[in-house]
Amino acid sequence: MPTHNPDIAQALDDVADLLELQNANPFRVRAYRNASRVIRGLGTEVSVMLQRGDDLAELPGIGDDLAEKIATLAKSGHLPLLDRLRKDIPAVATELLKLPGLGPKRVRVLCEELDLHNVEQLHRALLDGRVRALPSFGAASETKLLHAVEARSKAPARLKLALAEGYVEPLLDWLRGAAGIDQLIVAGSYRRCRETVGDIDILATAPKGEPVVARFTAYEEVGRVMAAGSTRATVALKSGLQVDLRVVLPESYGAALHYFTGSKAHNIAIRRIGQKRGLKINEYGVFRGQKRIAGRTEKEVYGAVDLPYIEPELRENRGEIEAAAAGTLPHLIELADLRGDLHAHTNATDGHETLAEMAEAARALGLEYLAITDHSRHLAMTHGLDPRRLMRQGEAIDRINAEKSGITLLKGIEVDILEDGALDLPDEVLGHLDFVTGAVHSQFGLSRAKQTERILRALEHPHFTVLAHPTGRLIEEREPYDVDMPRIIRAAKERGCFLELNAHPDRLDLTDIHCRLAKEEGVLLSIGTDSHRAQDLANLRFGVAQARRGWLEKNDVLNTRSLKALRPLLARTMR
Repeated sequence: MPTHNPDIAQALDDVADLLELQNANPFRVRAYRNASRVIRGLGTEVSVMLQRGDDLAELPGIGDDLAEKIATLAKSGHLPLLDRLRKDIPAVATELLKLPGLGPKRVRVLCEELDLHNVEQLHRALLDGRVRALPSFGAASETKLLHAVEARSKAPARLKLALAEGYVEPLLDWLRGAAGIDQLIVAGSYRRCRETVGDIDILATAPKGEPVVARFTAYEEVGRVMAAGSTRATVALKSGLQVDLRVVLPESYGAALHYFTGSKAHNIAIRRIGQKRGLKINEYGVFRGQKRIAGRTEKEVYGAVDLPYIEPELRENRGEIEAAAAGTLPHLIELADLRGDLHAHTNATDGHETLAEMAEAARALGLEYLAITDHSRHLAMTHGLDPRRLMRQGEAIDRINAEKSGITLLKGIEVDILEDGALDLPDEVLGHLDFVTGAVHSQFGLSRAKQTERILRALEHPHFTVLAHPTGRLIEEREPYDVDMPRIIRAAKERGCFLELNAHPDRLDLTDIHCRLAKEEGVLLSIGTDSHRAQDLANLRFGVAQARRGWLEKNDVLNTRSLKALRPLLARTMR
């Protein structure tokens, strides 16, 4: 059975983690991490590439040795090197690396000094006060680590939306071969485009459910059939992801889709409205007494309670029902509304493609412009740009733009916001750019007051355009730094600059709630992919999904403007 790209990437990350714990050569560790990022960003399954004879060694940063290991993972799901490392290193060490604030050195200290064999033992050591006495720890570190351990133990296992997509799409392709199947859709939090999903709900229509259920349970990636009947089944894939299937008749499709899409709070609110009108709303339809009066489409379900259709991304019971009743639902932004991408990197720093290659990829997607925002010099690990190298890049951008190839590159930088709120490059350099996005890449542990003041000072800089990934979070990996986001949003409005909605599926930063707050304050958001390779540009769809969850409309997003309309807005921020 071929292995999916997310599983291959995870295995490569695990190798990097375990090598780092062994204090292996940093370049070797970095090679596995880079390989993991490349595989996660591929638009094609590695197994498909191998079947058509592609040379994996031609992927950026992948040599012959790594290509061989990736091929082994794709074909067998196993890697001998990873198996050996797991035998040599306690499993608890890998688990501890997943906790925020713990790097390999501190994990080694914990394992060696406390003789840890599982996370529960660390929890007891934290409660007993034994961690604070260890080298490189202290009372504050102990408290933060205790909160992280307890949060991890309470949180149900969830999968990032983009990773879930990698399992869902092949399964849907398989199910489409079932006899008699008509409509097929994924419901639940996946359809609502939540940042993470706990399980997958699939809904299908067919005259008979048995053939669909039989094909579903016969899928080669099913690890365990948990339940199977004539119209429903539940399986656990070999990856551990639980998938539920429901097969309904066409007359119940809309009601079932509404029911299984959720959210629970939204559905309860709709049912209560129905009850006040003497209606019963469930997964089979909308009933008045024993008579079904609606349910073939979701529009019918909403119409039965005198409401217009509500988009799935809004269904969280956060005012969407009241807005529907008042006729004030937003006309949500769509992917086709975007005219450009305002956050992209090249191989001048930590990207993988040249300026020309990124420009061509953006043009192929139909974009009008692309902002090149490589890192500044302070972020040494990315080989960030100093003024001289940034000037040379600007000259190269001028040459590409002179070719008039259907795409315009904007001269930009992702400049580091230093601890005191200063920017990493001088004014005379930043003043020559089209686009300056500032970002926090260090000192995540500052107090709320200090972190907020740091960013507020950066926003006041005369050449500041956009605050990139404003909370610094990595979903399921790193908590956001503590910052007063409402205050930041208000300051951005006063200053006349913008905030980014980072579309990278590991970030999706801003959150949907903060997106909506920015909309209410009249602050435009910039959707940027933070691309480090050409195929990352396709992640714009995840940014748009997050924007829709935040109630954003076309005019709420900076890069829905044409280049002609965009330039005056950018110029206003360059005081």
